[in-house]
Amino acid sequence: MVNYRCTAACRHCLYACSPTREAGYITLETARQVCWLLRAGRCRSVHIGGGEPFLDFNGLVMMAQELNSAGIRIEYVETNAFWASLPEATEQLRRLLDQGVDTLCISLDPFHAEYVAYRNPLDLARLCDEAGMGYFLWKEQFVSSLSRLEAHKSHSRAEMEARLSPAYIRDTARVYDIRLGGRAINIERTYSKSFPYNKLVDDKPCSGLLSTNHFHVDLHAYFIPSGCTGLRLPLAELIAGIPDGRYPVFEALYQGGVAALLRLALERGNDAPVPFVPDKAGYPSKCNLCFHLRRYLAQYEFEELDAEHYEESLKYST
Repeated sequence: MVNYRCTAACRHCLYACSPTREAGYITLETARQVCWLLRAGRCRSVHIGGGEPFLDFNGLVMMAQELNSAGIRIEYVETNAFWASLPEATEQLRRLLDQGVDTLCISLDPFHAEYVAYRNPLDLARLCDEAGMGYFLWKEQFVSSLSRLEAHKSHSRAEMEARLSPAYIRDTARVYDIRLGGRAINIERTYSKSFPYNKLVDDKPCSGLLSTNHFHVDLHAYFIPSGCTGLRLPLAELIAGIPDGRYPVFEALYQGGVAALLRLALERGNDAPVPFVPDKAGYPSKCNLCFHLRRYLAQYEFEELDAEHYEESLKYST
């Protein structure tokens, strides 16, 4: 993840990216550090995402160069195609091809169409064909329904409900089978049944937090567990060994699940002006409850919690 800034603030964004997130982009120094650590951790291939990687094209080229130098294969680069109409778009594709980038993942769905004109992903696909760049539309099955929209502009929720379906948010989320974290927690809360918090709490350890089957590393060299955004650990410590007791929130979840996290929140609340009080309306899932527990704890500056992530996730466009 080379940045958190994006031209869109999609309803399903796992990382709560948006135009208002920090404007930084991964630096050369951090890129080299991350590449070295990935090699040390025996990671041999990556995809480049964000945020929106094409917001700093020279930075994207630098990232590709560093990955190439480290012998790490680039599977693809993710983009929402906001830049497809720029005069330099074709030249940018050729420069990426020169850096060994041979595939783009082009976002195409109703959530992105609220921010990016529907024609942009299709125009970018055409430019890729002309330049010899591989690509896939994510997800191509939305082409038919999105053809009902005006192709040259983005669309509001009201327009989408009128042209696609009053239930397009729920239906799009189902097609995606989205991870219910980040901004997507709002979709789950709106369209799913809620339960009292004590019906969701258990002490099953979240042992998958350190899984490396699919994970992300951000522009600050933090390891982010698959699907559990808002938690972060320095990649260097993950490779070298995580010090015991340094990350209480992470350890609570990893060893004792949501029950241990709830105890931590209640204990911290005993000495705080505002204690943690479970929502009387309940929560639709254990992960949703966990998100709100972590949001509460993030105000106490636990190193492993990204406080900005929780607040950005709740900036949900109704």
